[in-house]
Amino acid sequence: MGGAGRARARPPSGLILVDASTPSPEPMSEERRAAMEAWWADGEISREDAAAYVAANLASPAVPEAVRATAIADVRRTARTAWLEWLRRGSLEDRSAEVGALRTRAVVIVGAEDPDLGARNQERLTLPHVPGAPVHEVDGAGHDALLEQPVEVARFVSGFVREVAGRAPLPAAFARLIASDRVSARTRRVMLARLGDPAEGPRALNPAQHALLTAVLARVLPQRGVHLDLAARLDAVLGAGQGDGWRFAALPPDAEAWRRGLDTIADGAPGFASLDAAAQDAVLDRIEAGELGSDAEGRLSADRMALWFQDVRAEAVRVWLSHPAAQAWIRYDGFADGGDDERKQGFTTTRAGEWEAWQRDWRTGKELQA
Repeated sequence: MGGAGRARARPPSGLILVDASTPSPEPMSEERRAAMEAWWADGEISREDAAAYVAANLASPAVPEAVRATAIADVRRTARTAWLEWLRRGSLEDRSAEVGALRTRAVVIVGAEDPDLGARNQERLTLPHVPGAPVHEVDGAGHDALLEQPVEVARFVSGFVREVAGRAPLPAAFARLIASDRVSARTRRVMLARLGDPAEGPRALNPAQHALLTAVLARVLPQRGVHLDLAARLDAVLGAGQGDGWRFAALPPDAEAWRRGLDTIADGAPGFASLDAAAQDAVLDRIEAGELGSDAEGRLSADRMALWFQDVRAEAVRVWLSHPAAQAWIRYDGFADGGDDERKQGFTTTRAGEWEAWQRDWRTGKELQA
């Protein structure tokens, strides 16, 4: 085919790593390596040894027998040469320099009970090559997460696909900062967990309340640069009983307060979502001034609405600013004050407008200039 008709290869939109081996030598004891090689001493692996290999990679024996039998048969179909080459050479190769740091968005999915290639080793050995990738642990799974918990793995995969389709990637320069030794492993895990969609689980709001909250938040916090579904994230927080740890004594518990506040707006300003921006702002101004409320059952009085609206504004800003993409957009790097070593790097330059060398490195990245 001529050059004009040749299809251009598109770069991948995302990379999903499930129970992945690492570019560096795979963490494995020499005792285990020798035992796995001995299984092939007679030219082929026995059913008993294949079953032992499968069992060693599972977190529990609760896998359906048909699935277990298929896995054992797959092991026995493995070519002896391939198995031994992997043990003696492939698993010992260090390809870290060749792989480098990939710019493709990625997600790492591992079994929570995988002793060799679980979250800790993936963060240490894989994340430097896919900076910014979240590491999702699948409960009730060992090294064969897809075998043991296929529905849970599919949930993580589906969520990642939705993210790739609908959200801009975390700037590579900021992802590299998160992956650097200036950030502790605990802080890194928290930040990466915030990249995903709101966790599935109970929600506090019904569909009408959720739609109204979406309209309210669009006026409370008009997003620039980074667009998050704040209503979904706040609904998930309320449904999980989480929050910032305090509330006004005059208000009921958070989830109930938010339901009552939204229902009070629905009564006092019917069709709020269809109003123009100026009219919506006027309604919110009345709430802030303590002029909109109701003494009806299940509603909030005007003075309590004013208190609740303070919570709405504070929570909207808190949730938005806690997201790594938002922090990258406003050039915030205060979390990068030290890694896991006993001696923390900290900051040596604290004057306004002055940056340290490492700050200049990530802040001047081309992907942040848009």
